[in-house]
Amino acid sequence: MKDNEHSGNDVLAQVADTVRLLSADMVQRANSGHPGMPMGMADCAAVLYSRFLRHDPARPDWPGRDRFILSAGHGSALLYSLLYLCGYPLSREDLGNFRQWDSPTPGHPERWCLPGVETTTGPLGQGVGNAVGLALAQKLLAARLGGGDFNPVDFRVFAIASDGDMMEGITSEAASLAGHLQLGNLVVIYDDNHISIEGPTTLAFSEDAGARFAAYGWQVQHIDGHDHDAIVAALERALAERRRPSLICARTHIAYKSPGKQDSASAHGAPLGAEELQALKRSLGFPEEAEFHVPEQVQEFFSGLRPGWQEGRQKWEQDLAAWQERHPDRASLYRRLLGPELPAELLDALLPAAGTEAGATRALSGQVLQRAAELLPGLVGGSADLAPSNKTEIKGSSSVTAGDFSGRNLHFGVREHGMGAIMNGMALSGGLIPYGGTFLVFSDYLKPAIRLAALMELGVIYVFTHDSIFVGEDGPTHQPIEQLAGLRAIPGLVVYRPADAAETAAAWTVALQRRTGPTALILSRQKLPYLERPADFQPGLMLQGAYVLVRERAGQQALVIASGSEAHLAAAAASALGIRAVSMPSVELFLELDEAQRAAIVPPGWKTAVLEASRDPGWWRFCGSQGLVMGMERFGASAPAGVLAEKFGFTAEQVTRRLEGWLQA
Repeated sequence: MKDNEHSGNDVLAQVADTVRLLSADMVQRANSGHPGMPMGMADCAAVLYSRFLRHDPARPDWPGRDRFILSAGHGSALLYSLLYLCGYPLSREDLGNFRQWDSPTPGHPERWCLPGVETTTGPLGQGVGNAVGLALAQKLLAARLGGGDFNPVDFRVFAIASDGDMMEGITSEAASLAGHLQLGNLVVIYDDNHISIEGPTTLAFSEDAGARFAAYGWQVQHIDGHDHDAIVAALERALAERRRPSLICARTHIAYKSPGKQDSASAHGAPLGAEELQALKRSLGFPEEAEFHVPEQVQEFFSGLRPGWQEGRQKWEQDLAAWQERHPDRASLYRRLLGPELPAELLDALLPAAGTEAGATRALSGQVLQRAAELLPGLVGGSADLAPSNKTEIKGSSSVTAGDFSGRNLHFGVREHGMGAIMNGMALSGGLIPYGGTFLVFSDYLKPAIRLAALMELGVIYVFTHDSIFVGEDGPTHQPIEQLAGLRAIPGLVVYRPADAAETAAAWTVALQRRTGPTALILSRQKLPYLERPADFQPGLMLQGAYVLVRERAGQQALVIASGSEAHLAAAAASALGIRAVSMPSVELFLELDEAQRAAIVPPGWKTAVLEASRDPGWWRFCGSQGLVMGMERFGASAPAGVLAEKFGFTAEQVTRRLEGWLQA
């Protein structure tokens, strides 16, 4: 089948062929990559970028632009080819450096490498989740700013997903919520090419994906993904549908038009090979020896599109300026959402909300959240069906529903992984500060999304409660042991495990101030006492990750470090033994201090012990070979929290005796 048999548009057919060959050339030059998907989806992507996507390569960060997410991130050459043709800041040399060191064209799209790339994708399903989050963010922002004849956040969200995306469970989680919330501003094109790495998808995948999405509440269409007229019609129907998200199932052929590789699994993740690439160029009428060739007709086509893209952006800017004059209150809110300004002394503003009484840090966190929500209108979030336990509800605000996006309380359902990816998409909108809660033990279910939030430096906030064996009777399946170590191992993620009300206020202060990276708040189920601190204690010390909680007696050179619910035990033992106690709610923040600051808190050469009801080998970095780590070396058990404390050695008397024996050894 030839493209112009359906569309009659020779230029667009040539654009698609150019995308195919640019992609194949990139992979061939790198001797690494995935040429088949870009070649198969070139027609859909060419139509989308040239006919439907609102964007301006001259201003890639234009707030009114539509968002495009390549969830099938292995097909990155498709995106780079289109950005190059459209006129984004990408050179022919950049295409030639595909997958090379310090190149803006890495193997999978990275948010921070190239304008026009909205998010980091690669792990399949994450991009679909991000797209749902962006679509949800648009609805939330529009509900706050819309009305009248102009909406400054009226963007649409488009995504391309693969068979692999459809197989991953996270896609089902995110798509189910998108259908439930009727996100009619979301369009996903499914590259249904029937091929995976191992061979035909029938080896492991025989479901009717379209029927599944229809059951979720999506509008579903089936088209020939190489028929330009059908692609145009499907996108028009999708954009006309405002009450349902849309899935366009595009039946395509991997490595489309390649004489010897079309419909072959070998085209998924390996270069076509020099001979096959020459045969493809010959069959399409392109110069056989030329790399990254763009026909003059294609260059003229995109040159003709750029003025229209620029005019659309300029018209939006004019409309925005007029809207700001007509609606100064909304304009002020718009600026606050896009560039949240925090109080100069945020900790001072949050400390009174936490109070000075004993309490479970999850409950104290809920108190602090109310004050934070008053200060920051873009703070929006919820829980994976655990809000009553996580204390994540913003009181006085309504729930977000399909009919009303003006509320601030999200209900993610029991979808931890989907929640993580959706929050990343919300953060990518640039106008919201998303938070989401679940039990710490279930952080494992959304860890891939946490990793990507850290990789993209997104200011997402995780509220992880029920943080230790002191969950109690629910038993070892619900008692986190190794999760703290796993989270602390993620570069760029700050983990903060507060010990009392004051540290809980500090935890939220850190999280809200960190707009260039995610923060995990680790909160207790059980009540904790309010810590007694030195008379000259300055609250700002809690923001540096560690501080001296109990001072040592003269001549003593020993200390015990603790976090969270074990800090009061360390303080009691240290007071009895005359040694120093250090509260270290955040290892990451402590390690960011300079050497002199760290040495003032944990002096080198001192005999050092650590107390934490977890299994984290990382604590040994502070102890040395003569140190002591009092933690968990096995899974917990089902029993009341007090019994568990006694059985596992986490009472003040037991900790004191063990430290005393260690000091005397």
